[in-house]
Amino acid sequence: MSTETSEVKEYTAPSGSSKRIVWRNGDNEAVEVDVAAEWIVLRKKEKPAAEIFHTYYKVADAKVRRPVTFVFNGGPGAASAYLHIGGIGPQRVAFGPNGVMLPPPTRLVENSESWIEFTDLVFVDPVGTGFSRTIEPKEKPDEKDKPDPSKTVDEKEFYALERDLESLGEFIERFLSKHKLWDVPIYIAGESYGGFRSAKLARRLQEIHGVGLTAAIAISPALEFSLLQANDYDVQSYVDQFCAMALAAAYHRHSRVLKGDEPIEAQREVIEAFATGELAHALLIGTANKQEVRQQVFAKVADFLGLSEDLVSRGHGRVPFWRFARELLKSEQKTLSFYDASVTAIDPFPDREWNEAPEPGLAGSQRLFVSGINHLLRSDLNVETNRKYEILNYDVNNEWKRDGKNHPFDAPAGAVDDLRYAMSVNPHMKVLITHGYYDMVTPYFSSERLAAQMKLLPEQRENLFIQHFQGGHMFYTWDKSRADFRDWVREYYV
Repeated sequence: MSTETSEVKEYTAPSGSSKRIVWRNGDNEAVEVDVAAEWIVLRKKEKPAAEIFHTYYKVADAKVRRPVTFVFNGGPGAASAYLHIGGIGPQRVAFGPNGVMLPPPTRLVENSESWIEFTDLVFVDPVGTGFSRTIEPKEKPDEKDKPDPSKTVDEKEFYALERDLESLGEFIERFLSKHKLWDVPIYIAGESYGGFRSAKLARRLQEIHGVGLTAAIAISPALEFSLLQANDYDVQSYVDQFCAMALAAAYHRHSRVLKGDEPIEAQREVIEAFATGELAHALLIGTANKQEVRQQVFAKVADFLGLSEDLVSRGHGRVPFWRFARELLKSEQKTLSFYDASVTAIDPFPDREWNEAPEPGLAGSQRLFVSGINHLLRSDLNVETNRKYEILNYDVNNEWKRDGKNHPFDAPAGAVDDLRYAMSVNPHMKVLITHGYYDMVTPYFSSERLAAQMKLLPEQRENLFIQHFQGGHMFYTWDKSRADFRDWVREYYV
């Protein structure tokens, strides 16, 4: 049972559950782990405002004070289930070796690569995701009266950039106080928009909430939203996407430049040299370039991506990832996942102009994560609630906004400035950034470029670490990548 009390009013959150489980590491050694799945109440003007659902794993009867890691996904509108049962928690959804989805029913298996080996874990579901909801006031105002804003909370108020960060900061503060963990090493880890959250929270937690961070981990992050809005006048986002697409073409053995069996670092060297040199220059100056030079560049783009030169020329060298996804294996009536271009699906409508095929990476895996998290929480952990577990709430995503006074000419939201600020406030904090090579939505090369443009001093740069793995947005569904990811992260835990 989780309760919160104020001088004004006492409110009781829904009943949670607790259980002791046994987890086995890669050496088959048994570790007892206490699990609590419950809610913490957030407040607005000292009134209950929202209930944040979370799942807390801690090693039972630990002889030393262990680090704690707060984990969240992105969306916005995604619950923490993807990281929870995808790669970090003690149990995970069963995938094939390279992240291939297995036939129903979904199976949960022990995750020997769980981070519980070296840190306690808190999987956090922001408001509107998982079982987290706003709190409706018990007393309703008279119809003649206007609602008292101190007694009503609009769930949509949490669907905003700053309010979201504020609520997560409040949650972490309340959690540390409830469990008396202010004196342990504290880490945060977020995926996708959650990686954006990690970078923003790295500053906010320390500056506003007084939470000192040992490290901030950004997994497949979207750090600058300007890079997600490619257009005919843009250069950077097309360069970034090109690198991921070229690696994917080599993976599918369709590149006419790379064989696909070279070490990926060797492939990257060739691809990135072309992308940042000839391609970037050609996109930058456009038709000011000589026609024969432009065509030479377009021909190289076509060869790298395994596409026709005519298709590349019509786009003046700019190939959107969604077009590449449909065109690369079109002769086989297959399409690629935007989020993991190594994953393919049958295109059910190959003769239609628009791509109406299912997104094999995101939509295809949804059934596995929905079944898996509901089984874990409701059956294994015995959480009693009639609420739907919102694993990916599109209403949250559609309603998301930038709160505060924003002018139409303001730049898109970004998090790299916050990261730079946080690394100055706390020069001991480590920053880890990681991607899957075949993710075309948040491509790995974006973070590589941004890191090189942060103007860090040498002693600061020593605390920034970047590593990428085989796979896509959720590269941890690949067996080897999940193990390599765990091994890499473990080095930075104290």
